[in-house]
Amino acid sequence: MAAPAVAIAAPSVLADLLPARTKAAAYARDAVLVLGGAAAVGASAQIAFTIPQISPVPFVLTTFTVLLLGAAYGPLRAGLTLALYLAAGAAGVPWFTEGTSGFAMPTFGYIIGFLAASVAVGFLAKRGGDRTILKTVGLMVVGNVLMYAFGVPYLAFALDMSAADAVAAGMTPFLAGDAVKLVIAALLLPGSWALVNRFRNAED
Repeated sequence: MAAPAVAIAAPSVLADLLPARTKAAAYARDAVLVLGGAAAVGASAQIAFTIPQISPVPFVLTTFTVLLLGAAYGPLRAGLTLALYLAAGAAGVPWFTEGTSGFAMPTFGYIIGFLAASVAVGFLAKRGGDRTILKTVGLMVVGNVLMYAFGVPYLAFALDMSAADAVAAGMTPFLAGDAVKLVIAALLLPGSWALVNRFRNAED
């Protein structure tokens, strides 16, 4: 007898659109998403450059990848993905920024922040936080705030900096780039849902 099909429900995040007719298939799908997502985060971490005169923290694409992944995956898948990325990188997999690994680095707090941000963004997206431009802006702001909430204090502790110096080095130089990423996400995520809904309506 064939395994019972998983009940079909309206997708709460974009990853739910990937088909899985049985529980086993759903688990396999999610495992592939987690592994592939961690690899994608690791790949995006290699797109980086540092300007020492401005900040010891590199400019990276990773923050954008983490926030989009959180919104697309939902809190559980996103949390598992970033937990895998953090744990494997800390254990020696060279997929942190510029091929580094371990946890003895002043920017490790941002990686912890990636995990917290991905779960929070996924939680909000699962409740419709990525369906409109305004909601997506709020969702991305929350994610960025969490990244800095972990990254900046850790940077200050690791480099023995004052709070003001840590903010000036670890947050301020990145705000303009964050704004650009926020605009892109605010168009991309609601736009994706608009296409999904149009396709689903056409099938009805």
